[in-house]
Amino acid sequence: MSEQCCNAGESNSQQKNIAISRCSQPSNQDAASTDSEQPREDAATLTPLGRRQPNALLWGKLLVAALVWVGLYFANEPWWNWFFGSLLGMNLEERLAGSLHFFFYDTVKILLLLTGLMFVIGMLRASFNMDKARDFLEGKGLFFGLVMAVALGVITPFCSCSSIPLFIGFVAAGIPLSITLTFLIASPLVSETAAILIGDQFGWDIAVAYLIAGSLIAIAIGWVLSRFKLDKWVEQSVFDTKVAKLRAGGHVPTLQERVNAAMGEAKDIFSKVWIWVIVGVGIGAAIHGWIPADFFATYVGPDNPLGVPLATILGVPLYANGGGVVPIGEALWAKGMPLGTVMSLMMGAIALSIPEAIMLRRVMKPQLLALFFGSVTVGIIIVGYLFNIIYA
Repeated sequence: MSEQCCNAGESNSQQKNIAISRCSQPSNQDAASTDSEQPREDAATLTPLGRRQPNALLWGKLLVAALVWVGLYFANEPWWNWFFGSLLGMNLEERLAGSLHFFFYDTVKILLLLTGLMFVIGMLRASFNMDKARDFLEGKGLFFGLVMAVALGVITPFCSCSSIPLFIGFVAAGIPLSITLTFLIASPLVSETAAILIGDQFGWDIAVAYLIAGSLIAIAIGWVLSRFKLDKWVEQSVFDTKVAKLRAGGHVPTLQERVNAAMGEAKDIFSKVWIWVIVGVGIGAAIHGWIPADFFATYVGPDNPLGVPLATILGVPLYANGGGVVPIGEALWAKGMPLGTVMSLMMGAIALSIPEAIMLRRVMKPQLLALFFGSVTVGIIIVGYLFNIIYA
């Protein structure tokens, strides 16, 4: 009798548990309703207004924006050629016309690069865990990171000012400062454009020597600067970005959030830098084309033992890429200027410039800016004297 009571009690208890379990589980219809109310991040994201926008549509808009940006970038120079040359009938070989063309073309180019590259870098930083990238570089060792920075500089043939947007993005992403500074040196200095022009006008053995020398300058300076704690000399605004806040606490952002953060970051940096781009390029344009080759032949000729440092310093105001300064260097070499002095002039003009200093001041404190310019100048001077000894 007692066993029957126990069995009956257990049966009633099991029935109650089953009933409770059934009550606690939602019906198929309720589950479907609940699932349909959850936003699917792989199919759609929420716009700032709260409406869902399919990812395919958003990717389409990004593609159209990218095509527009590429079109504007490649149409920039032909447009100004037509505007000043055909529409206004100005001779671009003349100094005034050349300076005006240089100012408008270079200003638009740098501003396009600033907005486009900062958006792309912002998207990459918002999409990937940059701590892993930093850990990867640190795990491979400093030398590997410096070599990778030089390699990236070779395939990004930007002038000294155009490299700044990438530099800002790398610093904001937490890439070691010594590696980002190596890239900032190598991108304008060690470019295939300069190497091809030097090979064509000076000889391919000299072009190879130029590439090796430029790479060694960038790597050596990066290694030396890695010995110091330089992050304190970077403006705090570089680190306080919308993308950095977006991924705080391990949050995985949606596509719309990534786009919004990248656009906001690009706008913030643009608003802080654009006026200094205009000022810097304006100074470069005012000097551009107004210093004749005879000036350098007179003051940094073969009889001047200080010709190499003078050529390096005098090359800074020229603000030119390889295509602009190599012909000047070839003309000076033909006039009898030593090859090392010529190389110092070209390296100073390509790697350093007054506009670059003005723009970098927005992200670097004066101590780091002076250290950067000083170390690059010393490196170029050493290379210049070595070239004079080797090619005497």
